Amino acid sequence: MHAVRLYAFGPAENLVHEQVEEPRPDPGQVRIAVRAAGVHLLDTALRQGHQGPAPAPTTLPTVPGREVAGVVDALGDGTPAGWLGKRVVAHLGFAPGGYAELAVTDADRLHEIPERLDFAQAVAMIGTGRTVMGIVQFAEPGPGDVVLVPAAAGGIGTLLVQYAKNAGATVIGLAGGPGKTARVAANGADLAVDYTDPAWPERLSAHQGDITLVYDGVGGDTARVAVTLLAPGGRHVVFGWSAQGLDSTGPYLVDGVSLNVLGPEMMRRAGGADPVRTLELRALTEAAEGRLTPAVHRFPLAEAASAHRALESRGTTGKVVLEP
Repeated sequence: MHAVRLYAFGPAENLVHEQVEEPRPDPGQVRIAVRAAGVHLLDTALRQGHQGPAPAPTTLPTVPGREVAGVVDALGDGTPAGWLGKRVVAHLGFAPGGYAELAVTDADRLHEIPERLDFAQAVAMIGTGRTVMGIVQFAEPGPGDVVLVPAAAGGIGTLLVQYAKNAGATVIGLAGGPGKTARVAANGADLAVDYTDPAWPERLSAHQGDITLVYDGVGGDTARVAVTLLAPGGRHVVFGWSAQGLDSTGPYLVDGVSLNVLGPEMMRRAGGADPVRTLELRALTEAAEGRLTPAVHRFPLAEAASAHRALESRGTTGKVVLEP
């Protein structure tokens, strides 16, 4: 089979598409013939040698990737026979191996893919959709809200715009460039604003003090402006800080206003014996019932390096997915 391997930390060019040995499932595992593999911004950080949240350092060489969808083509000993041939999606946890034509994982990580979703959409919901379900736990939008979504053309931003609109809120989306702002408008935002225009804050001046909720995965100057636009009692929900770079140790927070929702608190609020799976099921259900439709930016598996470069340069829209 073919896979993408990383032999040395560094630039995207270090990702090598090559022939590798086929993996075999251990007891309780399945092997998935991969049809779509998710690419996360964290993947680009790990590729450069940043540790991220993994419990142990990345060992090289490695096949990156932790989100896959495809068809089960082999079972390990003791794995229920009913999984064979099923369309499935799974987050692999901290075990890499997703950028490949075949991947193995524990059977208890699997979700059967709803009929209305293709493989790439399922990958988007198992990772990005799961995160969105975790974010909105902290600040549910409603008909009286005016919601600001920075990076609204991204995978998370696209779903947050839809979620807020479904809840009856007025939604303002920020995106970089005319093409992305057009996508944000088409996605249902009431106002789409190009943040690459230095005068973009002026376009929102009419909403000074009206915005009740900011879903912020950007941080930096954009977050600073967003906070000044909040109405009294408004909520600034921080789930990332991409504008501050990979070496940033923490988000931009404003005392008394901001809430950082990453970490154990997100899992605690999700509840259940397996909080991660709880959020995954919520995300897949939202998509299966047509309330959320993820945006997907597709690349061939062999072009993983191009996918990384595009993601790092903010040249993508929606969830980035590799397709063998």
